[in-house]
Amino acid sequence: MTAVAIIGAGYAGLACAVELARQNVEVTVFERSRTLGGRARAVRKDGLTFDNGQHLLTGAYTELTRLLRLIGVSPRQIAHLPLTLHIPGQLHLRAAALPAPLHLLMGLIRARGLNWRERFAIYAMLRHLKRRRFQFPAEMTATELLNSCHQPYRLRSLLWEPLCLAALNTPAHEASAQIFANVLRDTLAAASASASELLIPHVDLSELFPVPAARYLATRNGNILVGNAITAITPDSMGFRLIGAPGYRIWPQVVIATAPHHAATLLDSTGACSELAAQIAALPFEAITTIYLAFGPGVSLPAPMIGLTAGPAQWAFDRGQCDGVKGLIAMVISAPRDKHETRDTLIPAVLAQLERALGRSLPEPQWTRVITDKRATIACHPGLARPGITTPLPGLWLAGDYIESEYPATLESAVRAGVQCAREIMRAARPPLQ
Repeated sequence: MTAVAIIGAGYAGLACAVELARQNVEVTVFERSRTLGGRARAVRKDGLTFDNGQHLLTGAYTELTRLLRLIGVSPRQIAHLPLTLHIPGQLHLRAAALPAPLHLLMGLIRARGLNWRERFAIYAMLRHLKRRRFQFPAEMTATELLNSCHQPYRLRSLLWEPLCLAALNTPAHEASAQIFANVLRDTLAAASASASELLIPHVDLSELFPVPAARYLATRNGNILVGNAITAITPDSMGFRLIGAPGYRIWPQVVIATAPHHAATLLDSTGACSELAAQIAALPFEAITTIYLAFGPGVSLPAPMIGLTAGPAQWAFDRGQCDGVKGLIAMVISAPRDKHETRDTLIPAVLAQLERALGRSLPEPQWTRVITDKRATIACHPGLARPGITTPLPGLWLAGDYIESEYPATLESAVRAGVQCAREIMRAARPPLQ
């Protein structure tokens, strides 16, 4: 098998590299940054290490968990918690330690903050999805799906719309009903109760997968070149030349595993992929803003993750209950922000929102940090045409969370695209049967 070059050391690129290395393929990964993980990576401040944004992991992330086992990540690095939705003073729903579907049914019976009409409405919606075999018109929105299931307004605002925003990073009235149904199929309505579990890593997102993946590659003659930006790809009769790579080498197989806007630029540089580059460049994006509030060890949340209402943020994460950074709270805004909002107005607003949710005053944060990724994920609009892993040039491939998938743009989507890409490369390399 010939060597493969992978541009980008995010979750997609490293998943592709690990899967190829497992088959004894020579792999070289080029990464422009000096930190592995792409858009799911660690940042540092005042001696603390934390993520550039919050990524919700669930038991349905089967490919990511498979690769974690493959590269030797200890199961103790991830806590498995029952599905828990906690909005202080309004809702507490926790799945029971029972097989599916009894885990959710008992959780609904024990839930606080729901009346019996609302409990039955949740059950009825999941029954409706199953009767439809989780298949809905491509043009239907998540809001239209909720309308068809006659979900009460309060239940929408407390449960379904926040879940849609968390999973698809797209408001329900703009989100694909089909993608939302796929997420519910493989979590709340899955045949195994473990699929709906919340996976809480005890390490940052760079240490969870990228760093162990790099160690795995090193034991199999893989190579990762950090701080090495590839600026263009030049087709050659024998493959591709990577402009920016050290030395002069022709690569027969190249995987573009960068963020979509970088992928479009690289595709355009080949001179043969302009339509595909334009399709990727035209993908709609959604922003995510994460506000870190460092209070110190005296502040914690009633759960690792809580829902929030009546304010700019939708979720708050207690990093002390995740990776042990006591008193560090991450507030997440997935919905579109007011364009006039500034850092100076945003921090007091989320602080006041958190105080209202907890019902108490909080000390002045020791420090704060606002991280906004304006192109965090693609928007999961109904009928959105996402590209596949192939390109017009044989031997040139794509991998990333934006690739065509039944899931939204998540870490699991990125990993699945990388694995799929690796398997297609291996399949293309096999000689045909005589």
